[in-house]
Amino acid sequence: MTAAVPVPPDVEDLLRTLAPQVLGTLVRRHGHGAFGACEDAVQEALLAAAVQWTGGPAAEDDADDAGEAADGVPENPRGWLLTVATRRLTDQWRSERARRDREAAVFAREPSGRDEPAPGEDRPADHDDTLTLLFLCCHPALSPPSQVALTLRAVGGLTTAQIARAFLVPEPTMAQRVSRAKQRIKATGARFGMPPPDERDERLRAVLHVLYLIFNEGYAVSSGPDLQRADLTAEAIRLARALHRLLPDDGEVTGLLALMLLTDARRAARSGPGGLLVPLTEQDRTLWDRDAIEEGTRLITEALTWSPPGPYQLQAAIAAVHAEAPRPEDTDWPQVLALYRLLSRVSPNPMVTLNEAVAVAMVDGPAAGLELLRPLHDDDRMSGHHRLAAVRAHLLEMAGDAYGAREAYRQAAKSTTSLPEQRYLESRAARLKQ
Repeated sequence: MTAAVPVPPDVEDLLRTLAPQVLGTLVRRHGHGAFGACEDAVQEALLAAAVQWTGGPAAEDDADDAGEAADGVPENPRGWLLTVATRRLTDQWRSERARRDREAAVFAREPSGRDEPAPGEDRPADHDDTLTLLFLCCHPALSPPSQVALTLRAVGGLTTAQIARAFLVPEPTMAQRVSRAKQRIKATGARFGMPPPDERDERLRAVLHVLYLIFNEGYAVSSGPDLQRADLTAEAIRLARALHRLLPDDGEVTGLLALMLLTDARRAARSGPGGLLVPLTEQDRTLWDRDAIEEGTRLITEALTWSPPGPYQLQAAIAAVHAEAPRPEDTDWPQVLALYRLLSRVSPNPMVTLNEAVAVAMVDGPAAGLELLRPLHDDDRMSGHHRLAAVRAHLLEMAGDAYGAREAYRQAAKSTTSLPEQRYLESRAARLKQ
């Protein structure tokens, strides 16, 4: 989100939390056929809020829209955003001369700045439609990649470039995918509501993948100066908790929440002076969030007793093994390797192979790990990815090949778009003497 004035972190966090709620309310009121128009209206409202609430120019016009004083965060920020987005949506439809009778009835009244239900609705004013919006974005009419892309854009608030990075595809390709997904949603005849039981499992898998990618983008930002974005990880955890409350007997929902908690527990130890990235083996483990580790470990331990292990449960189990080790040298690497081998059978993908190679190196030596990496150099999804070069550099360093490790670290540094990762990889290369 871009504004004419700097947006304080607390305001930006608030806007990111409220955006999917406001979008969900608009889509519920006006139908999924207006999804694209509703999203555009919400984005305009967010921009207006970023300016208005921080005292920027054009604040008076936005205040007139919402009936609020043009100074600071309003008493009811959600209602303010909904009112301004509604006004933008009304103006758009009026200019196009395409309003239906229902729209005229909804928007004829003057906005009050409160989150009032539309006629016939029985939703309370503070009802959160975010989960329903998640399932709408994961409609079966969309392909799985389009489901994930649309949800990341509409609910997660990620940019097209960030989504493209997560999918390992060019940005123009992702822009077309998001656009086609919006058109497809508009063409479907489904109502805005939770999916029927026979569709829920299919759409739930896509929802879980969306939350997983949102969390990963927040925990390890793919581009720019920041190492991590706590707003994204917090939102992913919030939505995962909400899903877990809704579906407490789903092992993968439980596993994903546990994985997020166990991973996010390390956040305070992941950066050192100047924001330099600190790898897992060098982190001060006294900084880890023990409450989050305790909760995550309890969740995954219980889930594995009654649910067949899925990808998220296995990843959470691996994270729990790391969390249990008071020192890096105490890590139970044979157990980690066994879990990665099971994960590679349940959900094979290049990133699993990368991590498995590290575990293999810790158990069987770096040469074995390097051998496992070899096929990835011919994989179009990974051949130019900085993580492949970074893992190869690490294993070459373990093997005593300083020259090869230094060159691989440099290659990885050139390939990443994350400045903290780039600085870290360059520092690793510089430590290896000629």
